Amino acid sequence: MNTKSILAVAAFAAIASTGAYADEADSSQFAVKFEGNRTRAEVVAEASTVSATRSTEPAGSRIAAPLKSGTDVKVVRAQAAEAVRLGQISFGEARPL
Repeated sequence: MNTKSILAVAAFAAIASTGAYADEADSSQFAVKFEGNRTRAEVVAEASTVSATRSTEPAGSRIAAPLKSGTDVKVVRAQAAEAVRLGQISFGEARPL
């Protein structure tokens, strides 16, 4: 094939690959008509209560309050060291078999 025919086929393929969409210029296909059973006043009242009760804070953004404990830190560390000495808990990255 010569260059002219290759270019002609490529141009035809490019034109054919673009689809033609039949619709009005104002995109009226997206304007769906529906009949509601609530009045405008009911919708406005519901919208005002939703905005008053909604929180704008993202979920999980608060830090949890510290837990209160009656145990001293030194006692807990001593118990952990004793458990390591007795072999009740592992120490380090790997536990020997």
